[in-house]
Amino acid sequence: MRRGGLPVRAVGAFLALPGTVAFLVPLALVGPLDASRPLALEGAVVVVIGCVVLAWCVRDFYVTGRGTLAPWSPPEQLVVVGLYRYSRNPMYVGVLLIVSGWALGFRSTALSVYALTLAALFQLRVVYGEEPWLARTHGEAWNHYARSVPRWIL
Repeated sequence: MRRGGLPVRAVGAFLALPGTVAFLVPLALVGPLDASRPLALEGAVVVVIGCVVLAWCVRDFYVTGRGTLAPWSPPEQLVVVGLYRYSRNPMYVGVLLIVSGWALGFRSTALSVYALTLAALFQLRVVYGEEPWLARTHGEAWNHYARSVPRWIL
């Protein structure tokens, strides 16, 4: 992959994918925000933690993997550094933390249901889409990694 357009693709992928899932959809579910409905502190803390996790993973995809989080521009190398040493899917964990933080912070049932739905959809995507592709693409390196690191966090 030529690195020249990679920063633009990385930012575009971030805005299109987790930007939509973790920010735009929750905003639509919560409705207009105003000073009368502030985000509770505990929710804000979880959102910030999720944002740090997500940013760290996007950086590792870009620097180590030489790609982006988008399926149309995936990393060229298997990313097994940083948070990927503890979870095969920390980027999804980060998105779920952000959405769960919104749900907690706004005391929103709709956002809680959305977070649970996302968790189920992420599980299906990972098991039936990403992991088979990674096995085909990275062979034994993926198999070793998958045996050594949990899919989520436990």
